[in-house]
Amino acid sequence: MALDGAFIHFLTNELKTALVSARVSQIHQPNRDELILAVRTIGGNKKLLLSARANSPRINFTENAPENPASPPMLCMLLRKKLCGAKIADVRQPDLERIVFIDFDATNDLGDPIRLTLAVEIMGKYSNVIFIDEQGIIIDALKRVDPTMTTQRLVLPTMKYELPPAQNKLSMLDCDPSRIAKAIVEREKPEKLNKAILITVQGVSPIICREIEYLVTSGEELYTDEFNSQYMKRLDYYITKMTNAVRENSGVPYCVSEPKGKPKDIAFMGITQYGSAMTVKRAESFSKLLDEFYLERDRAERMKAKGQDLLKLLSSASERTARKINTQSAELEQCRDREKLRICGDLLQANLYRIERGSPFVDVENFYDENMATLRIKLDPTKSPSQNAQKYYKDYQKAKTAQQVLTKQIELAKNELVYIDNVFDSLSRAETERELAEIRSELVSTGYIKASKNKAKELKPLPPLKFTTDDGFEILVGRNNRQNDTLTMKTASNNDIWFHTKDIPGSHTILVTNGRQPSEPAIIQAAKIAAYHSKARGGSQVPVDYTEVRNVSKPKGAKPGMVVFVNNKTVYVTPELINE
Repeated sequence: MALDGAFIHFLTNELKTALVSARVSQIHQPNRDELILAVRTIGGNKKLLLSARANSPRINFTENAPENPASPPMLCMLLRKKLCGAKIADVRQPDLERIVFIDFDATNDLGDPIRLTLAVEIMGKYSNVIFIDEQGIIIDALKRVDPTMTTQRLVLPTMKYELPPAQNKLSMLDCDPSRIAKAIVEREKPEKLNKAILITVQGVSPIICREIEYLVTSGEELYTDEFNSQYMKRLDYYITKMTNAVRENSGVPYCVSEPKGKPKDIAFMGITQYGSAMTVKRAESFSKLLDEFYLERDRAERMKAKGQDLLKLLSSASERTARKINTQSAELEQCRDREKLRICGDLLQANLYRIERGSPFVDVENFYDENMATLRIKLDPTKSPSQNAQKYYKDYQKAKTAQQVLTKQIELAKNELVYIDNVFDSLSRAETERELAEIRSELVSTGYIKASKNKAKELKPLPPLKFTTDDGFEILVGRNNRQNDTLTMKTASNNDIWFHTKDIPGSHTILVTNGRQPSEPAIIQAAKIAAYHSKARGGSQVPVDYTEVRNVSKPKGAKPGMVVFVNNKTVYVTPELINE
């Protein structure tokens, strides 16, 4: 999915209508790749997101602003000093480039009026937000680009801002549509039509190119050297239609989604190329479409970045524990032959009189064998026959003890691996810094992280997630292992119903009955929510165990979130979230 110049053209006009004359009230920098401008507009207070993330660069109003860090970064402090209280004078886009300029009327330290600009460059991994003064000099940027990174276009304070190198493409804003259509077909090298459009026309993404191709050829794969007058006429018609939409600012935001609802792509025109394989839905606005399209992806990326140290720690712990289990399992396998050691000891003890001192081995009749087969037993020549027998007994006892110890240690290691998987699952679903802080605190209490000498301020625990079934039953879901324990062992009553995915890491889920008999639909909905808040979120026919809370207990010394239960039933559901 690519945010193209034409889509940005419509977005820019939409933002310009809302932002011109608005004032900046506050600025936040949630992370190194994003800025949030809180603005007061005629329509009310809004939050404008400027993102330079490689996978989701954009500019749009957001209702899902990320959590702010405890202390603002230096760039954020600089922007607050320069732009807080400033009035937005213009929002503009050069031609159909993937760049949006936001101009601000501000004042300098002496109170004189100045014009400052934020350049939002939406170009994949090269995306950036650059702060520029009225002389076009770079003040600072989200991502500084120095000579060690590139020699083509530097982005550093005190340097002159330059636009990225222009692509040699035709613009729909100032080029005749017929000329564009002709240039597409008359390329020097024959190309598939969608590729020819992509490399000829400025500001169109692959999905738009494929749509034009589909409309022109009715789904047929066609190369530019195969065009006849009929195809040319159709191409000219659809290029003209698209060009007019751009010039007249009449584009419409559409979202293309997979059958299960996962957003796949966006466009500024209706998409028909997928037939019934995809769902195409018109959005309320270009800005809202972007905010909703990237919501889940951004949330996951933000939490992954902020919890990177935890992910690394858990990965190391998981690998270390897995290696330990493999090593101990191999040692345990060797212990399984310990009976042979005892038999050798018994046979030597019974044949001491026949063994010559210094012999490297002895052949004796094995009276444990039905056929009294001869067994050759290896001896230590430096030991007496009796000492050799005692050595075999001693090795037998060591193997017997080792088996008991290893069996217990392997069981503990397997339980630890299950616990680590559960923490991984909690971490993958964490949506706020508070949740990350609680997971970090849990890992400190279980010894995976050393406690800091500087005692941090203890945060009030977050409440469990709450949902309501269609028939009015309340459902509670733990956010992490410690909350799972509190929810199941303290909050829930004995008659409430406890849910958990079968043999799959996930949250404890409680169906609150308040003494009522839960309905079958309520049980199914609770199971779906339990499956959704688990490692099996993306699956189908997920097994979920459920039983009354009275049947759930916590073994002594068990790690957070680890419980045992009896008298359970299992239901198979597809994970689904209901309204909170």
